Amino acid sequence: MTGPALTALAPYIVLTGGVTLMLLAISFVRRGPVTLALTLAVLLATLASVGFAAGAGAQLVDDFVLVDGYAHFFTALFVLAAAATAVLTFGYVDRRAAQREEFYILLLTATLGAMTMGAAAHFGAFLLGMEILSISLYAMIAYPDSGRPPLEAAIKYLVLSGVASTTILFGMALVYGETGSMQFADALAGDGALLRVGQGMILAGLAFKLSLVPFHMWTPDVYQGAPAPVTGFVATVSKGAVAALLIRYAVTTEVLAQEALFFGLSLIAIVSMVAGNVLALLQDNLKRLLAYSSIAHMGYLLIAVLAVASAAGPQMAAETGMVYIVGYFAMTLAAFGVMTALSTDEDVEDLAGYEGLFWRRPLLAAVLAAAALSLAGIPLTVGFIAKFYLFAAGVEGSLWLLVWALVIGSAIGVYYYLRIVFGMTRQMEAGDEASPSWWAPATVAVLGVAIVVMGVYPTPLIDAAREAIRGFGG
Repeated sequence: MTGPALTALAPYIVLTGGVTLMLLAISFVRRGPVTLALTLAVLLATLASVGFAAGAGAQLVDDFVLVDGYAHFFTALFVLAAAATAVLTFGYVDRRAAQREEFYILLLTATLGAMTMGAAAHFGAFLLGMEILSISLYAMIAYPDSGRPPLEAAIKYLVLSGVASTTILFGMALVYGETGSMQFADALAGDGALLRVGQGMILAGLAFKLSLVPFHMWTPDVYQGAPAPVTGFVATVSKGAVAALLIRYAVTTEVLAQEALFFGLSLIAIVSMVAGNVLALLQDNLKRLLAYSSIAHMGYLLIAVLAVASAAGPQMAAETGMVYIVGYFAMTLAAFGVMTALSTDEDVEDLAGYEGLFWRRPLLAAVLAAAALSLAGIPLTVGFIAKFYLFAAGVEGSLWLLVWALVIGSAIGVYYYLRIVFGMTRQMEAGDEASPSWWAPATVAVLGVAIVVMGVYPTPLIDAAREAIRGFGG
């Protein structure tokens, strides 16, 4: 391995070393604050190493991972999301598990898996990253050692995610059988029927991981059963890693140049946008509402993926996807962060539990309102910028049916998002509820500020995305 390649791998080496260090540390010291401090230190060191690794330029390491600006962008995003989840979890896990230190190790390994998916250029890296992420999530979802819902959610996710992974693996085998290569760049080096079937199976498996219709049925049950901060992590880092991989895969393989696959993915996107929003209208449980909302948002995101094969081109498609994913991370983590801050013995899931929140906990209510308005795409929030990018990419690529589905789905979504906001404004006497700690409210406050700042002044985010994809797809 060359020096530049080793430099490019610095974030992965630092995080892997950090996990090893933490395994040794908790063998001697089992204290929550110490473990949290070590977790944040490892994540901070990983984030700092991204700048160091970027100095090596784009590096294709052993034809296995492509560590370029695109990979570094998502590495930084996943690390920041993991740090927010770690802080939100502090205190929350204490009340639900006798041994809480291992949770942070699972969080770091899941982040490592997501980072690997963001840099994958080979089916081996694809599968390795996906399984490191998924296996960590199984345990994180079921981590509380009491209560049936987390265990039930973990079993559902384990079984159905295993089916999706098997489908993807079988698709990889068919592609390899036709092309004789496991590199993304060679994935269309043939024209056989088995190749098209294999590509279709890979896309179907990824559609499950993104909870797109008709592969979405696991989503509301897993969201509802999992602990609130873990649900936020599943909704953001897990899906963000799959989306990052899917965009790179679509650009590198030109798989969507096949009309049947393009049409099939377009149909999935349209149905997901409409069905996700319609089903969210029927929910009185905030976790299930956000689950169906996430189905719609992943449908929106497919506009960026499909734009790869349109007149918009890979550069605009990648930039659109990156901006949208960042916005989605901020508003989703903020929403689940508020839920975590309000939860004590049980998660506050029912919408009735948020009525009058502006009078009881004004800071948390303001952040949840910002998240809801951003998810609805209201101006002066990052959600508006993200949806504007999708609209522009769809128009540029002449994806008119997708653009109309985006508009209709967003119009439906406004109702149930405003329902959350209006419920919080109902007149009630101010309460004296005390949060278990100041960690969670402080974290969600930062996320709320990020939603507004990126909505009012998105230039730094846009510039970062453009710099990251310089030469992408070229």
